[in-house]
Amino acid sequence: MRRPAFLRFLERPRVLVGKKVKLRSKRFEDILNDYNWRRDEELCRLDAAPPLSISLEDYQKLVVEQPIYSTGSCQFAIVTLDGKHIGNCSFFNIDSVNRQAEIGIMIGEKDYWDQGYGTEAILITLNYIFRYTDLDRIHLKTLDWNVRAQKCFRKCGFNTCGSLTRGEHDFILMEIHRPVKTK
Repeated sequence: MRRPAFLRFLERPRVLVGKKVKLRSKRFEDILNDYNWRRDEELCRLDAAPPLSISLEDYQKLVVEQPIYSTGSCQFAIVTLDGKHIGNCSFFNIDSVNRQAEIGIMIGEKDYWDQGYGTEAILITLNYIFRYTDLDRIHLKTLDWNVRAQKCFRKCGFNTCGSLTRGEHDFILMEIHRPVKTK
């Protein structure tokens, strides 16, 4: 029996190369950067999440027990062409029935902000999704005051499709659809 397309894409080797960044599978050695970024108050504020308060050891156990690849998500490390891990990009909440998923990104190394690294990572991820999966719609939420993120997502082709309030946070909802093939 042939595996559904949304499962087959998880089996592909994943090193995706752009002009500024590579997207590769997450590795154990990424944990320290991820931990530090999830403890950084500014980064957590941009993600509408509280900073981590657990120890590095507890965080390592949590990450090791959590599958990096599952039918519900696909995670990439964003690395510079010379191999420096600068952030993460993922698509998750994969809904194979409605052929859609949510996307998220974090450039954790602030020296790499506002230089196009995030934009390229999103574009590479979208190309991967629309080439190797049968997903038709990718959506996201971003804080309503995060103009920099909204500009990046619009540059990548996302359009505003609504708003959402969760607790004390107001979000803008954005989406992009699979490009229509022309003959």
